Amino acid sequence: MEPGNDSQISEFLLLGLSEEPELQPLLFGLFLSMYLITIFGNLLIILAVSTDPNLHTPMYFFLANLSFVDICFTSTTIPKMLWNIQTQSKVITYAGCITQIYFLILFAVLDVFLLSVMAYDRYVAICHPLHYMVIMNPLLCGLLVLVSWIICILNSLLQSLMMLRLSFCTHLNIPHFFCELNEMVQLACSDTFLNNLVMYFAALLLGGGPFAGILYSYSKIVSSIRGISSAQGKYKAFSTCASHLSVVCLFYCTMLGVYLSSAATQSSHASAVASVMYTVVTPMLNPFIYSLRNRDIKMALRRIIGVPVM
Repeated sequence: MEPGNDSQISEFLLLGLSEEPELQPLLFGLFLSMYLITIFGNLLIILAVSTDPNLHTPMYFFLANLSFVDICFTSTTIPKMLWNIQTQSKVITYAGCITQIYFLILFAVLDVFLLSVMAYDRYVAICHPLHYMVIMNPLLCGLLVLVSWIICILNSLLQSLMMLRLSFCTHLNIPHFFCELNEMVQLACSDTFLNNLVMYFAALLLGGGPFAGILYSYSKIVSSIRGISSAQGKYKAFSTCASHLSVVCLFYCTMLGVYLSSAATQSSHASAVASVMYTVVTPMLNPFIYSLRNRDIKMALRRIIGVPVM
């Protein structure tokens, strides 16, 4: 079959996490709760950073951006899933599927880039504390975020345009609760070699590159902390990056778990269930990790909700 869009294909069916009718109310309540917690928690972080002058620093600027991206990331998939459960419809249009793929890739890769930028910020703060405010000036912080957005937008646009060249057969059932890029490529009837090549090259470059940067930053941080003589000094230095390190581990471990589980079981359903971890659970937990382990965030949140600060 020649590459190109099959004009008869106008919609796909998202099979979701389960087709059991009695489980649908439970799934709806569970995912609605997690979605509202994600939105509320991340909005609180953004509000705290924007209203508290003590949080107008590079670290919290990047954190506010991460919270915004997490809101967008979750909103790409969960509202459509909830709508399908509520209306008892599994349909998503072809245009809707391509749009969902575009924004899903955009915000997933942007998460990775922001985590790497935050790792660099922690590296400068711990390894070059006297020059921190000079190096991490507002212009550089803005440029780091802007360049991250531009790269991620271009990558998402490329991946989406690559999808448009594929032809699809009839009876297109997607064993997922969203239009996942790899699943969509596997459903195509036309040659997918170029799509797979671009997809895996982008994953290696845009996923592996920032991860290597994170590893390098933390290797320097650990080396610097080991050079501190006092135990209190070591604890204080480590505590400034503990929240970020927790989020990095959570994000990468859940993504690694998804691909290992899908590779081990060869089951699309198992992959769909596992992907809940990084598409829903991780964005939901990020505000809790930062608010529970960060004194400045806790104090700002107390001011917002009217709790006296001791």
